[in-house]
Amino acid sequence: MSHDLHESLRDNVRILGDSLGRTIADDLGPGFVARIETIRGLAKRGRSGEQAGQQELIDYLRRLPEKDLLPVTRAFNQFLNLANIAEQHYRARFRRVEDYKPGVQPVLGELLERARNEGHSPRKLVETLANMRVELVLTAHPTEVIRRTLIQKYDAIDDCLTAIESSSEYPERATRARGRLEELISQAWHTDEIRHDRPTPVDEAKWGFAVIENSLWQAVPDFHRDLDNLLLDAAGERLPLDAAPIRYASWMGGDRDGNPNVTAKVTREVLLLGRWMAADLYLRDLEQLKTELSMWNTNSAMRAEVGNVAEPYRELLKRLVARVEATRDWAKAQLDGRSFEGGPIIETRDQLYAPLLACYRSLCDVGLDTIANGVLLDTLRRVAVFGVTLTKLDLRQEAGRHAQVMEELTHDLNLGNYREWSEEQRQAFLLNELESSRPLIPRRWECSAETRETLDTFRVVAAEYGEALGTYIISMAGQPSDVLTVALLMKEVGGRVGMPIAPLFETLDDLNRAGDVIDRLLALPGYRQLAGDRQEVMIGYSDSAKDAGQLAAAWAQYRAQEALVDVCERNGVNLTLFHGRGGTVGRGGGPSHAAILSQPPGSVNGSLRVTEQGEMIRFKFGQPDIALRSMEIYTCAVLEASLLPPPRPKPEWREEMDRLADTAHKAYVGVVRQDPDFVPYFRAVTPEGALGRLPLGSRPTKRRQDGGVETLRAIPWIFAWTQIRLMLPAWLGTGEAFANRIEEPGGLDVIQQMRDQWPFFGTYLDMLEMLLAKADVEIAAYYEHRLVDEPSLEALGERLRERFRRLHKVVLDVLEQDELLEKTPLIRQAIEVRNPYIDPLHGLQAELLQRNRDADGAISADLSRALMVTMAGIAAGLRNTG
Repeated sequence: MSHDLHESLRDNVRILGDSLGRTIADDLGPGFVARIETIRGLAKRGRSGEQAGQQELIDYLRRLPEKDLLPVTRAFNQFLNLANIAEQHYRARFRRVEDYKPGVQPVLGELLERARNEGHSPRKLVETLANMRVELVLTAHPTEVIRRTLIQKYDAIDDCLTAIESSSEYPERATRARGRLEELISQAWHTDEIRHDRPTPVDEAKWGFAVIENSLWQAVPDFHRDLDNLLLDAAGERLPLDAAPIRYASWMGGDRDGNPNVTAKVTREVLLLGRWMAADLYLRDLEQLKTELSMWNTNSAMRAEVGNVAEPYRELLKRLVARVEATRDWAKAQLDGRSFEGGPIIETRDQLYAPLLACYRSLCDVGLDTIANGVLLDTLRRVAVFGVTLTKLDLRQEAGRHAQVMEELTHDLNLGNYREWSEEQRQAFLLNELESSRPLIPRRWECSAETRETLDTFRVVAAEYGEALGTYIISMAGQPSDVLTVALLMKEVGGRVGMPIAPLFETLDDLNRAGDVIDRLLALPGYRQLAGDRQEVMIGYSDSAKDAGQLAAAWAQYRAQEALVDVCERNGVNLTLFHGRGGTVGRGGGPSHAAILSQPPGSVNGSLRVTEQGEMIRFKFGQPDIALRSMEIYTCAVLEASLLPPPRPKPEWREEMDRLADTAHKAYVGVVRQDPDFVPYFRAVTPEGALGRLPLGSRPTKRRQDGGVETLRAIPWIFAWTQIRLMLPAWLGTGEAFANRIEEPGGLDVIQQMRDQWPFFGTYLDMLEMLLAKADVEIAAYYEHRLVDEPSLEALGERLRERFRRLHKVVLDVLEQDELLEKTPLIRQAIEVRNPYIDPLHGLQAELLQRNRDADGAISADLSRALMVTMAGIAAGLRNTG
C-alpha cells in the first residue's frame, strides 16, 4: 500500500467531516466552524515542526471564552469518532481488521493449502478444526468510552457509507443515503456523549448481549458457511454439524474481583437475561424456518415423530416454538419474581439441537440437501456456538475473599486460624473436608456480610442455570490451596464441584511460580479425582506489567506458559491457557494473529481462551463483516499454532531474554517503586484524579479506595498515562535493557537475530514500535509545564522523557529504519491524520485540569463535562486505550 491513505478511506473521512461541519454550522453558526478550522490549522502547523505553531495553538486555546470550551471539545471528539467509523468501514471492506506487515495477512484458505503441503492430510485438517475450542471472553473492563446510544447511530452511519458506495449507478439512492447520513450526524451532535451515570453490571451485560444480537448472530453462521466451503475445496467434506471452533463466554455480571457492584443477585439476573435473550433470538429463527420448511417429503424417523401430517417439518417446529416460547416466558417470570405455570422449557443445548437435527437429516435423506444446508444449517450452527445461554458466564473472585470465608469458619468452629496455617496444613485440611460426607458450614451460620455474599455466589453456582456457567477464576492465586478452597466451597454449598476452576497468575512472582503451583496441585490425588484430566490456567497481562514493567512481564508470561505446558504433559493433563489480554500494548494487546503465533510451542494446541474487552469488542465484533474477519483471524492463528508451531527459542536467546528482562525490571522498579517523586509526579501530571469521575464502567478505578498507585487497577493506570501520550507502562525499563546490550560487542546482532527468527521477540518489537509512534513526549512535557510546579517533579519528568528518546533511537537501530512504522504505513497514516484533532484536546485537557485544581474540583458543570469529553476524545483518537 502507498504511504497515502487509501482513496476510499480518505473520501469517507472527508464526507463525514464535511457533514459534521455543516451540522455544527447550523447549530452554532459558521463563525464557530471557522474557529474550529483555525484550531485544526494551528495543530497541523505545530505537527509540521514549527515551534511557533505549537505555541500559537496553546495561546489560542487558552484565550477561548469559557462558553466555547465544551463545544470545541465536542467538535474534535465527534470528528475523531467519525474518523474511526470511516476506518472501521475501510477495514471491513478490505478485510483489514488487524494491522500486519506486508506478506503476513492471515488467510484461512492459504493456510489450509500450506498445511497440506507440509504433510497434513485432509482428514487431519477437518479433525483439527472440528476439535478446536477457542473461547473469546467478552469483558466489560471500563475502556469503552462511547455510549451505546451513539454506537447505534455510528453503526447506522456505516450503513450509509455502504449505501453511498454501492449506488454509483443509482444517484437517487446515493442522495437518500447522504440525506440519512446528514440526519444521523446531526443526531449524534445533539446527543450527550458522556454518560451521566456509571453503568451497572447488568447494563454492561445487556451491551454484551446486544453485540451478539446485532452482529455475531449473523456473523457466526456466515463464518461457518465460509469455513464449510473452504473445507469442501481442501478436504472434500464439511465441518461436522456440532463443531464450534469459535465460541463466546463473558465476564459481564460475573467478574466480582474488586467490584462490589457484582453480587450474587446480579449474577443470577444476568444468567436469566441470557436465557431470555437466547430464547427470543431463536424464536426469530424458528419462525423463519416454520415459514420456509413447507415440504411434505420426509424420512421414516420424522414420520414416526410427528405422525402422518401434511407438513411434518412445520409440525415439529411448531412444537419446538412452543417450548422456546415457554422458556422465554419462564425467564421473564424469574426476572420479575413471579411464579411460572407454563409448559416444559428448554434447559439444555441438546433439547434445542435434536429437533433441528432431525429436520436436517430428514431433508438430506429425501434428497433435499440444498434446503437442509440453507437457513436450517445456519440455525444449527448458532445452537452449536451459542447454546441456550448465548455465552457461558465466568465467575471471578479474588483469592483473599475465599481465604476470609475459611478464616471465619475455622475460627467459629474452634479449629484455629486458617490464615496462620502453613500451605501444607491448609491442603491437608481442605482435602480432608473435600472427601468428608458431613457438612462443614453450619446451617444457620452467623458470618460477616462479605462472607455471606461469597457463599451466595456459590449458591448461584449450585442452582445450575442450565449450561450457562463457564469457569471459576481465582485472581491473585498463589498456592494450590487457593484452588482447593474454591472446590470445597462449591462442594459445601452445592454438593459438588460444579465448574472448572482456573487460578489466575498475575504478579511477577506468581508467574514465576505458576508451573510449580500447578505441578503440586496436580500431584494431589484428591484434586485429580475432582478435576479429571483437564486444567485451565489464566495468565494475567495487566497486573504483571504494572508490577514488573512490560518487558519483564512479557518474558515471565512466556516462561510461565512453557512451564505449565511441561507440567501438564508430564501429568497427562490437557491444558487450556486463558490469556487475560487488554487493548493496549501495556496490557498484552496487539494483533491477535501475531500474539497467538508468538506463544511458546505447544501452548496453543487447538485450545485457547482469551479476553476481548472494552472498546476492542466493538472494533473486532461490532459489525458482522468485521466479526467474520476476526473469527477467521483467530481460527487461522490457532490452526497454524497447532499444526505448524513456531520454533523453540535457542538457549542463547533465552539467556539474552533473562538479561534483558532483569535489566528492564530493575530500571522500572527503580522509578515506579523506589523514586519518592514518582507517585506525586503521576498524580500531578496525569488526569488520574479526575478519571474516577468518568463513568466508564461499573467497577471502581481502585481495588481499595485508600493506598497509592499499587492499589490502582491496571486499566486506569494505563489510561491515565495514555491521556498525556507518555504511554509509560509499556516501555519504561526497555530502553535501558536494549541500550546496555547494544553497547556490548555483538549485542545488536543477536537482538536483530531474535527479531527475525523468534516470533515472540519480533512481535514484542512490533508492538513497541506502534506504541512509540502513538506516544508524544512533547505533549507530555506540556502537561508537565501546565500542571507541575515542583522542581524535583519537573526533573523527574525530564529524565523520563530522556529515557523515552533514548529508547526511540535504540528501537530504530534495532529495526534498521529511519522512522517508525515504515513497514505498516496504514497505522502511521491513521495516527498522522488524527493528530491535528487530538492535539487540541490535549491542550484543552491540561487547561481544564489546571482550572479544576485551582477551583478544588468545583468547576462549572459545563467545564467538568468538557474535561470528560477531552478524555473520551483522546481515547477515541488513540483507539486502544486500556
